[in-house]
Amino acid sequence: MDDSRPEEDVSMVLLVSATIIAVFVIVGALAPDWFAAVADRVFMYSIHNFGWFYLLSTFGFLAFAIYLAFSKFGKIKLGQDHDEPEYSTITWFSMLFSAGMGIGLVFWGVAEPMSHYLSPPEGAPGGSPEAARLAMRYSFFHWGLHPWGVYTIVSLVLAYFQFRKGEKGLISAAFIPLLGNLARGKVGKAIDILAIIATVFGVATSLGLGALQINGGLRHVTGIPNSTTAQVIIISIVTVLFLISATTGLDKGIKLLSNSNLALAVVLMLFVLLMGPTSFILDTFTLTLGGYLQNIVSMSLRLTPFTQGTWVGDWTLFYWAWWIAWAPFVGTFIARVSKGRTIKEFVLGVLLVPSVFGFIWFAVFGGTGLHMEIFKHVPLAETAKNNVEATLFSMLEQLPLGTLIAGIATLLIITFFITSADSAIFVLGMLSSEGKANPKNKVKLIWGVLQSSIAIVLLISGGLGGLQTASIIAAIPFAVIIIGMCLSVMLALTKDQREIRAKEKKRMEKLEKLLSRE
Repeated sequence: MDDSRPEEDVSMVLLVSATIIAVFVIVGALAPDWFAAVADRVFMYSIHNFGWFYLLSTFGFLAFAIYLAFSKFGKIKLGQDHDEPEYSTITWFSMLFSAGMGIGLVFWGVAEPMSHYLSPPEGAPGGSPEAARLAMRYSFFHWGLHPWGVYTIVSLVLAYFQFRKGEKGLISAAFIPLLGNLARGKVGKAIDILAIIATVFGVATSLGLGALQINGGLRHVTGIPNSTTAQVIIISIVTVLFLISATTGLDKGIKLLSNSNLALAVVLMLFVLLMGPTSFILDTFTLTLGGYLQNIVSMSLRLTPFTQGTWVGDWTLFYWAWWIAWAPFVGTFIARVSKGRTIKEFVLGVLLVPSVFGFIWFAVFGGTGLHMEIFKHVPLAETAKNNVEATLFSMLEQLPLGTLIAGIATLLIITFFITSADSAIFVLGMLSSEGKANPKNKVKLIWGVLQSSIAIVLLISGGLGGLQTASIIAAIPFAVIIIGMCLSVMLALTKDQREIRAKEKKRMEKLEKLLSRE
């Protein structure tokens, strides 16, 4: 490992990336209308010209992850051969799930199926049984294997180079087999800066969604009105909370909150499953899983060039961009907590367990919402159309103890907000501190303030639309970086496999010599 990069380069990465983010914050705060207009133009350009690229690359990342798990490389450890996992399997799942999905699952668990039910894809009539089937299938699709395929690739590559090859915990370190010393110089620093910018925009999108739904929950429970002012206050208060959590370290604040999050999410989900239409939910889960697996390839490559429809851009492309923008953050974080696992164990764990949990979550919450809409005539689809952040709470109030459960759901959103944000500033600290496993609190504080500031600016300048636009724009260049990471890790794994075979051959030759002497 080459530690030749001077210490001042670390400050340069921090300075350049923080300055770029600060400029976005200032421009967005001073000229929100202009900022929103420019962002919208860039958004439309990227959707019209790069939609095919998002679909092909995301599908390719998933296929590559599955290949690595079942290839000859599957037995290679993300660490030295004698290393054991640092965290228990349950804690590991809790941490990667809280970092990787969190707020989004709670926000969209009811709202997305209801939105698709009213305005379904594939030309189905809104409000029909076919619309309901497609609503659930595409919710599974958007939150299933594809996002975790993106996360799996980035985190696997980072963990491999950090723990097996002894490189620093930086995105740029993954390019050493491909770029050589360029990855340790200015090109490498540019890659790390781009990863930081993508992370900030991706996480800011999630924090903005969290603020919208915390506001919706508080309005439902306490009567606080939905307003940008209230959302700014919510972000400011929660910023203080996640900064406190982040400065306590990975093994205290983040680990404790991640385990608490998962437990609270399971309790909420079980309550809705048992108090809601249980048989309908289980039937919906079974039907939707079958439809998802049967149509996964066609959905993965679906565009509408002949009808010029906007549904794919508004939903699928937004999600794929969101996952790609989150990938440097989630990938770095999952890599940090995954030392000692084999490639096969890692891929199957990261890819399958959170995906299955997400399927169950959408079957429970989305299925309950559709049952209420179709059979009890509760207008949840209209709520999702006009007041998306209130959809979950409108559904919960139809169940026994609705107000209490709405309060628990609001608490869950707050804790997910905290874990997502403190995990993100932990990762941003690593990326801007030469990959240090435990970045200084001062650096984490800087990123905490900037991250929350960009979320506030996006809310002020464009609301939910502004948040979606930010993700799309930030994701394009980082998708190219992930493709480079795939090529780089293949070079390194192939070389690693040759070395393993050579060692095995020498060991067998020594053993044969010993046996021949006897």
